[in-house]
Amino acid sequence: MRNRIYLCLAHMSGKEQQFIQEAFDTNWVVPLGPNVNGFEADLEAFFAAEGLDAKPIVALSAGTAALHLGLIMLGVKAGDEVICQSFTFSASANPIVYQGATPVFVDSEPGTWNMDPQLLEQAIQDRMAKTGKKPKVIIPVYLYGMPAYIDEIMAVAQKYDIPVLEDAAEALGSEYKGRKCGTFGAFGALSFNGNKMITTSGGGALICPDAQAKQRVTFFATQAREPYPYYHHEQIGYNYRLSNICAGIGRGQMTVVSEHVEHHRRVKELYKQLLADVLGITVHEAPEAYMESNYWLNTIVVEPAQYGMTADELRIKLDAKNIESRLLWKPMHLQPVFAQAPSYVNGVSENLFNKGLCLPSGPCVSEEDVRYICEAIKGK
Repeated sequence: MRNRIYLCLAHMSGKEQQFIQEAFDTNWVVPLGPNVNGFEADLEAFFAAEGLDAKPIVALSAGTAALHLGLIMLGVKAGDEVICQSFTFSASANPIVYQGATPVFVDSEPGTWNMDPQLLEQAIQDRMAKTGKKPKVIIPVYLYGMPAYIDEIMAVAQKYDIPVLEDAAEALGSEYKGRKCGTFGAFGALSFNGNKMITTSGGGALICPDAQAKQRVTFFATQAREPYPYYHHEQIGYNYRLSNICAGIGRGQMTVVSEHVEHHRRVKELYKQLLADVLGITVHEAPEAYMESNYWLNTIVVEPAQYGMTADELRIKLDAKNIESRLLWKPMHLQPVFAQAPSYVNGVSENLFNKGLCLPSGPCVSEEDVRYICEAIKGK
């Protein structure tokens, strides 16, 4: 049988070992070191926008840690409410609860599958009417790397003076009007998990507005140790810094990040071309010319009445042919753990959850693999 085709495996550049070996040779195997500083500098250069100062970035142990520290920096405390996109992975919402705050879920619009700006404003107005205060933060997500209508989201946020924490965990390399996703809000969270655009094995980063914020984030990420000649703590801190070894992997990965993004985009174009004549199958792509998705995971919508089977039945069929696929994220407002959280829904994410499927997209997926996958989809 053909070797299994996975959704998005890590793909090494060949240069990672050089940075890791340097760490061992110099005995920098402790949590911090030159690779961490170098990786942060590499990221800052990658995210730098023409005509704008590069935003400082802190390398962390996970994208979830980045979101958590972003909420801390924005002053989220017990009793607050934080608006979060419903159509996402649970890591977008969990840190809200870490802070003792309540997530308020907002559904998606059908073009990008990301937070609906009009529904966002309705949610803000309703929460203010019900609670007498504004939500503390807004967390939009760039689902599967797809840019959101971030101008419209930012306009609503600015109207009500609510800071935005972008969850760009899946969007490394995605752009909106020529600007990198993750750089529009007060903070932006990135992920370098094993299946992301680049990996540090496990890791993440927080894009900060300025050097002072970076210093503060670093302080909280290193157990909030005060500058004394002994261990002195006045605030609760966290063990959230990325290790020097993992950062070495990241430095090697940054040498191929643009190649990875281009590969995912080529795979999308191939899926679109090869599945164009399949009734009931639609490849999701950016609805606007100014949106440049990285297509971290290429996705399709399956219309059972036309295609002849459901998305889950197609998943099972592909699995039998050694092809990994995955249903789209189950919306947070449908998750039992968040059953009591307020939600503002329009049916978009539930419909997509029932009909959508993620297809193999990573750098290890070849053109031959894509053709095999499409033939399997056509075969029924």
